[in-house]
Amino acid sequence: MSRSEILKSRAQKVFPNGIYGHLSTNIMPENYPQYFTSARGVRMTDVDGKEYIDYMCAFGLNLFGYGDEEINEAYIQQMRKTDTLTGVSEVIVDLAEKFTGIVTHADWAIFVKNGTDATTLGAMIARAHTGKEKIIIADGAYHGAAAWCNPSPTGSTAGERAGRISCVYNDVDSLERAVAEAGDDLAAIFATPFKHDVFIDQYEPNLAYARRARELCDKTGALLVVDDVRAGFKLARDCSWAVVGVEPDLSSWGKCIANGHPISALLGSEKARKAAAQVRATGSYWFQSAPMAASIVTLDRIMNTPYLENIQSLGASLRGGMAKVAEKNGVGLRQTGPVTMPMFLFDEDPDLRKGYFWCGEMAARGIYMHPFHNMFISNALTEEDITLTLAAADEAFKALASSNLAPNTRLSAMA
Repeated sequence: MSRSEILKSRAQKVFPNGIYGHLSTNIMPENYPQYFTSARGVRMTDVDGKEYIDYMCAFGLNLFGYGDEEINEAYIQQMRKTDTLTGVSEVIVDLAEKFTGIVTHADWAIFVKNGTDATTLGAMIARAHTGKEKIIIADGAYHGAAAWCNPSPTGSTAGERAGRISCVYNDVDSLERAVAEAGDDLAAIFATPFKHDVFIDQYEPNLAYARRARELCDKTGALLVVDDVRAGFKLARDCSWAVVGVEPDLSSWGKCIANGHPISALLGSEKARKAAAQVRATGSYWFQSAPMAASIVTLDRIMNTPYLENIQSLGASLRGGMAKVAEKNGVGLRQTGPVTMPMFLFDEDPDLRKGYFWCGEMAARGIYMHPFHNMFISNALTEEDITLTLAAADEAFKALASSNLAPNTRLSAMA
């Protein structure tokens, strides 16, 4: 057995489902790499010594690549001075000043650990601010793993999910019906920066939808919350809805704001400050100062380098190259979402057998991609990496075009 196979066998005995959560490979193509020993830039090395160009970037954490020396050094130096205390380090004030100085709508910040912490805190503050209960969430949108917003009802009660009302993303009529259903009990409208659900084509926010969400919140007194945990700083050097000219009252952040070090945030406008002060919310590790030091360096990099233009250029290069090699091999590949967060799906592929086969072929050639989740372009990616990726894709498309595929049963693990 390979080292990877041994570890997977051991893990089955001590973890639910082999590995819990989104890092489980039970629903990925067979023999997908799961355990790694090192990573640098956009390259990961698994326990069997194979190297991969990684387009998942730890599900969007590593905007500037794995092992960035400057960011990591800031973390290490702060850790040597202090990290988690009975009180707080001054670095928390430095970071809050910097973050609120970058994000236009933000007047205050609360730092947490996970995206779920941030979105849940946003929901609590919206309810405290309005004294109301109902929260509108678009069908299929992911706002975290807590019971109130988890896409799966398993393990939660009807009461925990009772305040949710659904609408269709980008559908103004649907949004207005949801607001009417809430009546005089609407606390918040939650929105992702663009439609980035798993398993489906991605699409940009409709300007009319975004503006109407803002208008309806203003009319009812509800708060508009943009969940920027996944897309933050990958579309704009501001809250992502800056691209459509709409400012929220609250925004949730995470993933890349410290280039993978454990910190997330909720940012808010002045109108929600009183409610934020009234809500009781805290965590043992929410005040860790080492990740905050890493975040300060990351935010400096975001504001003072052309990283955004670079990842947009790299993403466009990948998209154009993929379109050419797919067409060359007679494969119907759909590429959607912003070029900085690409989604690849295949035509006539309802059970994703084509996507699974192709991603397996890419992994065999040293390219780590995902068959049903959007991916990420890192600033550490290079044109040379894209050239290698396209060469692997050409071979993988050829293999796909000549294969007679059996039904895909891997997704049954999600049932």
